[in-house]
Amino acid sequence: MPPTRDHLLARSKLAERANAFLGMAWEKGWLPTPDLDPQALWAQAIKAHGADAEHYGRSPDDVADFRERLERLCAAVEADADLNPLGRAMAWGQLSRVVKHRLAFGALWRERPGLLETPLAPPIIVIGHMRSGTTRIHKLLAADPAHSHTRYCDAYHPVPSRLGMNRVKSALEIAMLGALNPWMQSIHPMAPAEVEEELAWISAALHHSIYESQWHIPSYSAWSEERDPAPIYREMARILQTDAAHRRNADRPRVMKVPAFAEDLPTLMAQFPEARLVIAGRDRVEVHRSAVSLCANQMAIQSDTCDLGQIEELWWHKIALREGRMAAALAQWKGPIARMDFTALGEDWEREITRCYAELGLDLKDEALTAMRAQMAGSETGKHTGHSEQLRRFAYSESSG
Repeated sequence: MPPTRDHLLARSKLAERANAFLGMAWEKGWLPTPDLDPQALWAQAIKAHGADAEHYGRSPDDVADFRERLERLCAAVEADADLNPLGRAMAWGQLSRVVKHRLAFGALWRERPGLLETPLAPPIIVIGHMRSGTTRIHKLLAADPAHSHTRYCDAYHPVPSRLGMNRVKSALEIAMLGALNPWMQSIHPMAPAEVEEELAWISAALHHSIYESQWHIPSYSAWSEERDPAPIYREMARILQTDAAHRRNADRPRVMKVPAFAEDLPTLMAQFPEARLVIAGRDRVEVHRSAVSLCANQMAIQSDTCDLGQIEELWWHKIALREGRMAAALAQWKGPIARMDFTALGEDWEREITRCYAELGLDLKDEALTAMRAQMAGSETGKHTGHSEQLRRFAYSESSG
């Protein structure tokens, strides 16, 4: 059992010790301080695949977009995030891995360009705010044997590997994160081979969403929100094609979900014009309350100067931005669509799933319902139930909503 999370910015004892040790190790010269300069990140990554690998499978515009994003994100982290030593180490780990994976994919597509011609079945895309029930919907739809889904190990270690090494790496990573942040599994349960959203794939092209939930980077968020996201979603599509070819499931509709999709819905719909959409809805105050809890949990470990007021303001902004953009995009959508309410889903998920399938024009078979029932039975005792208990302990203000 994790320790009691008695306030939103709580940190584990191990995180405190790791932070203190890293600070001392860098000060005394025992370990080098992680360098977040983009050129340093590139210099390390090119050792394995060469500097030109990035260009394979990607247009010059997509290469240029990533380069500018990396420069701006690193600058925002240095100027605004006020990371502590543990946060700086974690930021370096994430950004260095993004650059390494980018070059590794380029090298793979140089050797196997046919991967990028993989035909994909039209996906089923779950759209909605973080904490609005999208994960439950995602996992129910993914349980259907007629569908495919992304696994955690393929989301965060997406370059195909032999002998299941991506699962081994993921298991070690989850164990380490769990030790540093014992409340993470209650907020967002993870396991190497379990269903996972594609957040890591848009983050691989430096979409702002995963980074702004960990670091205070308002300048990068504002710039990226107004930037054309097409290069990000072209990269996501390339990774999806590669994953589907490697796992041999391209003929089955991929059930996909990232809350940030709501910000970029016109681009997403243009990338997947034959998609089926499932729209999740929940009371915006409850969404905000849960999103603030998640973001505060992430930020507190990586910075000693987290401001709850700033986090609350960020998520009221995100909710308004996503609702506005989603409404405008859906008004133009002519494809299949189903809407699912958080409360109704909790009251009778079988009724709501049956309706969802009918509205999407899908056949709900007995084997799918059997798999979904097993999924729901397992979730009733899952670690995520602890987050509701945490939220009941925290003071919360609705005034900005």
